[in-house]
Amino acid sequence: MTDARRRELGVFLRTRRERIQPEEVGFAPGQRRRTPGLRREEVALLAGVGVTWYTWLEQGRDINVSAQVLEAIAGTLRLDRLERNHLYTLAGLRFGPAPESTLLPPSIQKTLDAVSPYPAIVMNERYDILAFNDAYCQVVLDLRQIPVEERNMLWLSFVSDDWHCMFVDAETTSLHMVAAYRAALANHLNEPSWQELTQGLLARSPKFAAMWQRYDVAAPSAQVKILDHPEAGLLRVDPAIMWLSQANQSRMNVYTAADAETEAKLQALVTAKVPAGRGAVRPAGARVSPGQSSREQVLN
Repeated sequence: MTDARRRELGVFLRTRRERIQPEEVGFAPGQRRRTPGLRREEVALLAGVGVTWYTWLEQGRDINVSAQVLEAIAGTLRLDRLERNHLYTLAGLRFGPAPESTLLPPSIQKTLDAVSPYPAIVMNERYDILAFNDAYCQVVLDLRQIPVEERNMLWLSFVSDDWHCMFVDAETTSLHMVAAYRAALANHLNEPSWQELTQGLLARSPKFAAMWQRYDVAAPSAQVKILDHPEAGLLRVDPAIMWLSQANQSRMNVYTAADAETEAKLQALVTAKVPAGRGAVRPAGARVSPGQSSREQVLN
């Protein structure tokens, strides 16, 4: 970070700290507070960092800042999505996973479009989403409305609060996805983009961290999956996995209909362009309602 960026980071943290009232986070208001909001030592206590270190951070000193510590501070200061993004930018860190650049030939997108009404996407082994068709956006998740830097299946599944679709056996699917990612990581241990994604997921998602500690490994799954669509009901899809490149292990996943009923439903959904409901993008900042299940995940 440059000196100017460090100073800007310090000022931003101070303004966010001063807007939080002590009683909001369990501290007594007190009679002798000379500054509005929380004290530095209170922020440090709540975030689990040293008082001196946090003071130096606000003062714009040249110190190291990790994603885990930054996330703890962001949570303590109750930063919203845009504020978190701004904080990470000032600290020289990425808020979301940086997608790996992979140039796909036009024929890949033509193939994706041709398999409609079957939802289809192209991913690499890091679970970056490289391409998709309209059927996927219509049936599963509207990826067109997701920023490019956040088009990563792991990030969407474990971190994103804004984009979800209903998946009947999400827990098993999540475990398998984490295991497949760990297996792929073995070939990329020294690559910064992989390390940044892993550390970002560990810092932002306790659920991912718990699954990561299992040390399971697996290959990408090709088993029949069941999607609970809000308008069409249960959809049984049979993934067809086609490997496109040995260099980055990118693959095309085409979710074909596993039965005649699903075939008819997919045709109707894509032809009529029915809004995808829970599979669509919710307004930024929206949260899962009490009636929704914790099984929400994206198809992988």
